[in-house]
Amino acid sequence: MTPMPTLRAAAEIPVSRRPAPPTWVVVALACAGQFLVVLDVSVVNTALPSMRADLGLSAPGLQWVVNAYTIAFAGFMLLGGRAGDLYGRKRMFLIGLALFTLASLAGGLAQEGWQLLAARAVQGLGAAVLAPSTLTILTSAVPEGAARARAIATWTAVGGGGGAAGGLVGGVLVDGLSWRWVLLINVPIGAVVLAGALLWLVESRAGGGRRIDLPGALLVTAGLATLAYGIVQTEAEGWTSAETLVPLAAGAALIGLFLLVEARTKAPLMPLKLFRLRSVSSANVAMFLCGSAMFCMWFFMTLYAQNVLGYSPLDAGLALVPSSLAVILGSKLAPRLMPVVGARNVAVLGALVAAAGFGWQSTMTADGAYLTAIMFPGILMMLGAGLSATPLAALATSGAEPGEAGLVSGLINTSRTMGGAIGLSVMSTIAAARTGGAVSPEALAEGYALVFRTGGGVMLGGVVLMLVWLPRGVVGRG
Repeated sequence: MTPMPTLRAAAEIPVSRRPAPPTWVVVALACAGQFLVVLDVSVVNTALPSMRADLGLSAPGLQWVVNAYTIAFAGFMLLGGRAGDLYGRKRMFLIGLALFTLASLAGGLAQEGWQLLAARAVQGLGAAVLAPSTLTILTSAVPEGAARARAIATWTAVGGGGGAAGGLVGGVLVDGLSWRWVLLINVPIGAVVLAGALLWLVESRAGGGRRIDLPGALLVTAGLATLAYGIVQTEAEGWTSAETLVPLAAGAALIGLFLLVEARTKAPLMPLKLFRLRSVSSANVAMFLCGSAMFCMWFFMTLYAQNVLGYSPLDAGLALVPSSLAVILGSKLAPRLMPVVGARNVAVLGALVAAAGFGWQSTMTADGAYLTAIMFPGILMMLGAGLSATPLAALATSGAEPGEAGLVSGLINTSRTMGGAIGLSVMSTIAAARTGGAVSPEALAEGYALVFRTGGGVMLGGVVLMLVWLPRGVVGRG
């Protein structure tokens, strides 16, 4: 493994004498794991009608095909990140990927609706263990500086590309094979990545013999999962119903109790001193805001293409390919700009570019042309997403000691995931309020346009926050 800088290296505990593999191998394996995790957030959307017809799912049951994954993913992320620090990053990578792969197989072979929902929940659990490990393995293998920024850029690009590719991959698999293959496709890919990780990854951890903070782990997992449950309830029940407010209040209370426990315990799951680091706290809040707007982009762009412009699922996926390429381009440009103008300024530039794209997209109409209503504004939004996500992830992970690397990785993933879940619920409410139940292309276009205007405002709010709070200069401690 490539050594960390001297002052930090002492906290790392190598547990393997095998020689470190080439850095590109580590980066490729970490990015492959991240791609699977992010892809599965969106790939099932195009398969939902086929799943319902085949398994006889009700409308609420169909919603839970997505929600079971999201809730487990968000709820267990911090626990998965800390487990990697204490018990080994490679071990957690393998456990998470194995769970994810086996659950994908079970879901693809499901004969009853409950079997599919259970498999999706286990997939989410596997993803929560796997996702923090992907970023921690990468940052542990590459020293701080330009090389790490490039590696994080690749990780960001692959993650963004996975989310973008979901609609296209799902459309191709459903049209060409069946809905089952949106899950079964993970099995051979997961098996190959598992074999590569077993062969090439070198184990390390930074726990120093500590045990996991079980009360904290239970409280934060229950709190995040309950909050996520309350958020997804808003889609069906609204924001003011008891079905929504009770789990939201319970989740907030559990998180508050978790913070009290963490302030008193000797070996906390999440040391609250982390939030005194400007780089960690500011980058996570910025990631939360950006995620709340960016996650909605793919969802509503797909709805606009299909429900308003009449595209097929496959055509809608193809229409967003330029946007997918733009997020990769932005992610690869960011590390070239960061040493020159600073990570904060690159993040701000990305948010401004994205806000311009959101503003352009908000001019959509029921008879919009592809170039001006989808392709060009989509490119701006995703170019900005790639430019901003890389410096934010680099800032967040650079601010903590190696002993908290997995936790910080879990935290940045949690911020993005929870931001996306809350953003999608809020934006869905905004769109529904604007359309008033109307389903004509004109009414839907107006509702979606308001969503993108709101998203642009959120991005501009993120710009102000970044300018005021993110640390200046080169990536480093806050």
